[in-house]
Amino acid sequence: MSEDARQYAPAAARNRDPIWSVLQHHLPAQGLVLEVASGSGEHVVHFAERSAPELVFQPSDPDPRARASIDAWMSACGLPNVRPALALDATAPSWPISHADAVLCFNMIHIAPWEAAVGLIGGAARILPAGGLLFLYGPFKREGRHTAPSNEAFDRDFLKARNPAWGVRDLEVVAACARDAGFGEPLIEQMPANNLCLVFRRQP
Repeated sequence: MSEDARQYAPAAARNRDPIWSVLQHHLPAQGLVLEVASGSGEHVVHFAERSAPELVFQPSDPDPRARASIDAWMSACGLPNVRPALALDATAPSWPISHADAVLCFNMIHIAPWEAAVGLIGGAARILPAGGLLFLYGPFKREGRHTAPSNEAFDRDFLKARNPAWGVRDLEVVAACARDAGFGEPLIEQMPANNLCLVFRRQP
C-alpha cells in the first residue's frame, strides 16, 4: 500500500467555513480560480466541493511536499473541477499560468518576506482580467497597529522570532501596493480570530 501524502493543517480546518461564507459571494459562476500557496490542499478541496463544475480550481505551491499533499487530496476526493498542483513561486517575474478569473491566497503574506506580497499582487494583476478577483485572508495591522493583543504576540513571538523578514502586514500598505498594480480599494470583511478578508477587483 502506498503512503498517503495528504497533510492536515488545523488552521485550515478551523477557517475554511468562515472563509467560504465570504468567498462564495465573490467568486465568478464559472472560469478558473488560482490559489497561490495552497499548502496542504484542504482549502481548495473544501471550496471546489461547494462550487459548480464550471468553476475550475488551480492549486499551486512552491514546495513539492505541499504539491504532493494537494494532489493526494484531489485523488482521494475525485473532484473533477480541480487541476493538478502547479509549482508557482509568487516572487517569480513570470508564472506558469497566463490567465485566471480569480486569485486566492490565505495566510501567506505574513509568513513570507514582503517581496512575496509584492509578487503575489503583481502576478495577480498580470493574469486577471478587468473585474477579476484578488482575495486575501489573514491577520493585518490597521493604521500601523495590531487589531488584538493575540495578533501582536503572534507577530513578535512566532513570526519575527523565526524570521525578521516575516510579519503581520499593514492593511494600508497592502492596499497601496494593490492600487499601484491596478486594483481598486478593498472590501474588508472582519473574520473570526482577529483575521480579515480583503476583496480586491482588477480595474479596467
